[in-house]
Amino acid sequence: MKNILQNINKAFDHRIRLGIMSALVVNETVDFNTLKEILGATDGNLASHIKALEKMNYITIHKQFIGRKPNTTYSANTTGTIAFKKHIEALENLIKNT
Repeated sequence: MKNILQNINKAFDHRIRLGIMSALVVNETVDFNTLKEILGATDGNLASHIKALEKMNYITIHKQFIGRKPNTTYSANTTGTIAFKKHIEALENLIKNT
């Protein structure tokens, strides 16, 4: 059983981080408000989880202005996509083998 659990990534233990990565892996980019709406998270909660994923180098942050309004979008980078897919595979293996 321990070998099955070794590929479970602790970075994705929290439902918000799992949700962020799920949204980013299937979309090229997602903006802050869309993530907040999809996940039902508060601004502060979402921001802290985004910061944690950025610190692990799993996501890339893109800041720009649309007109005079700031717009921040996020994307999963290669490192994050690979880590997330390995995590999902590990979960699938856990389900299959238990």
